[in-house]
Amino acid sequence: MATERRLYVGPSLRRLRRDLGLTQADMAQDLEVSASYIALLERNHRPLSAEMLVRLAQTYRLDVATLAAESGDDSARLQAALRDPMFGGIELKALEVADAAANFPGVTEAFLRLYTAYREEQLTLADRSADGRDGDDAADPVAESRRFLAARRNCFPLLDDAAERLAQVVAGHEGLVGHLKARHGLRVRRLPPDVMTGATRRLDRHRREVLLDDTLDGASQSFQLALQTAYLELETEIGEVLSEGAFETEGGQRLTRRALASYAAAAVLMPYTAFARAAEARRYDIEA
Repeated sequence: MATERRLYVGPSLRRLRRDLGLTQADMAQDLEVSASYIALLERNHRPLSAEMLVRLAQTYRLDVATLAAESGDDSARLQAALRDPMFGGIELKALEVADAAANFPGVTEAFLRLYTAYREEQLTLADRSADGRDGDDAADPVAESRRFLAARRNCFPLLDDAAERLAQVVAGHEGLVGHLKARHGLRVRRLPPDVMTGATRRLDRHRREVLLDDTLDGASQSFQLALQTAYLELETEIGEVLSEGAFETEGGQRLTRRALASYAAAAVLMPYTAFARAAEARRYDIEA
């Protein structure tokens, strides 16, 4: 008879505790367990029991499925990296990879960072070979930005998580217009193109206004407001992701910052967890 799979959610539990602004002692008191037990759970030295999972859900009003699903994020990233042809001669079972990610999250993260750096260097060499350039030629800012995004497969979990939390706050203010007013004291104004002088969006700090081209459709206006919100509130997270790159040009770094801000804005408008739940509920029916 197959044994029940143990659930290790250390990184997810640690992220939850920090998001709630709690110490391990605080969480232990809420859950009526010892602080040392919380520490063991966070380090994946103990599996999360069904009873504790229910207690967490009830105490912090969590979706149990979400907490359990988050524990597989590192496993999915690790499995994606290990599909690279360079690992083709190694037999790697999915269960073993999942166990490694669950039991050794620090080692997993170190491996993923090293693999990402390797991918970035391979893309750099491929670009130079294709263009007939050697290492002494001036770097191309566009190519630098493209390599940074491609090496990470245009996937940034840190921004996804931060944007999802921001989306919940925005929803509490009944949308981006209300959020910008409540959080930043900014009013949204829509102006004709000749007044905007070619700009799609502009932040007027003196008048405390976000100005939009009034010819934009509703979806484009929403995206521009989300983009402005990302620049205002997710600068720390964007900077943290950007710090992983080794940019040779200021232009490449600037282009990548814009790309990451746009990624975050899209994640605010379409939070990953909500989207994933909708996709599963509709059995991944693309038209639905």
